[in-house]
This record gives sequence, C-alpha cells and structure tokens, in this order.
Amino acid sequence: MGCKMKEQEAVGQEEQALSLEETFEQIEEVIAHLEAEDITLEESFQEYDRGMKLLQHCNETIDQVEKKVLQINEDGGLDEF
Repeated sequence: MGCKMKEQEAVGQEEQALSLEETFEQIEEVIAHLEAEDITLEESFQEYDRGMKLLQHCNETIDQVEKKVLQINEDGGLDEF
C-alpha cells in the first residue's frame, strides 16, 4: 500500500505543475483511453480516477483565478476587476 500512496502523491504533484492547457490535453488523453475498445475494467477505473483528479485540478486553478479577478469595493462587496 505504501507504493500506491507514493504513486498518488507523485501524480498529485505532477498535476499541480501543469498549466490549464496541459491539463485539458491530459483530460482529452484520458477520454481517448476510456473510449478505447481494448481497455480493461481495471485500467478504466484508473483512467477515470486520473481524469477526476485532473478535473479537480482544473476547478481549483479556475477558482484561484476567479478570486484574483475579484476586488473589494468601498462598501465591502466584491466587484470584478
């Protein structure tokens, strides 16, 4: 089980280093693998998990950008920058 944890950590670190464009490209690769006729059930579970992690990375990156784009106005509300 320790080896699997190290593998998951490595994948997580790799995702953090990716730009949005690179992440979208990897998601497209995951989709292509999932659509392949010769994929095994176990491989499809692994690809699905990888795809979900990539999507989570995209959501987090987009959320960070949205937060940076908002600024506080004089009334304490948020305005788009």
